[in-house]
Amino acid sequence: MNDYEYQFIGDELFDCLPVGLFEKTRNQKVVASDLARLLVLKGALNRGYETVIWLDADFLIFNPSDFVLPEQPYAVGREVWVQNDRQGKLKVFNKVHNAFLMFRQGNHFLDFYSETAERLLLLNQGAMPPQFIGPKLLTAIHNVAILPVMESAGMLSPAVIKGILGRKGQALDLFVNNSSVLITAANLCTSSCDKDEVSEMEMQQLIKLLSSGVLIHIEKNSGNH
Repeated sequence: MNDYEYQFIGDELFDCLPVGLFEKTRNQKVVASDLARLLVLKGALNRGYETVIWLDADFLIFNPSDFVLPEQPYAVGREVWVQNDRQGKLKVFNKVHNAFLMFRQGNHFLDFYSETAERLLLLNQGAMPPQFIGPKLLTAIHNVAILPVMESAGMLSPAVIKGILGRKGQALDLFVNNSSVLITAANLCTSSCDKDEVSEMEMQQLIKLLSSGVLIHIEKNSGNH
């Protein structure tokens, strides 16, 4: 629709990592990819691209006509994560994510973010959580610096996925009521299938449902689906 160039990147993504950092993250590919994507995006800007966008492989743009890039020099995605707490009560975690990233020529954040991520990896001597230099670092920076966020580039937790499939439920209500806009795309977190939180069949049903446009606007606080 927009005549953008597209490139699919497989495991060659990791070729751009410095040898020392590749060895340090060899067994934590999620952490490695969080840095590698930044280096790939920097390389594309250095080659003269005006704007570069990263999308995870399980990021689905299901309403492309309304998926309009913001005018800011860079942007990250919005994560409204709904899950049960230790007491079994649904809780909302409002964060940002890196399954969607956009950087334009002249932005000052990509260098800062990538350099900070590299430095933290070099300094770290213990175990690293999967989101160490990804959503955790981005959200920490966002809480202080208020990063530009593409609010329509969302993320769906297993609880919200179940709610969408059933067209109802408290988790879906919490997601909608804590989202500032109706999302037009989302990271589907297909790793939830590996954890048996969502079945492969449910994930396929979700993709079909979102892609067909069956999920319609839900007025905030209405509770009507």
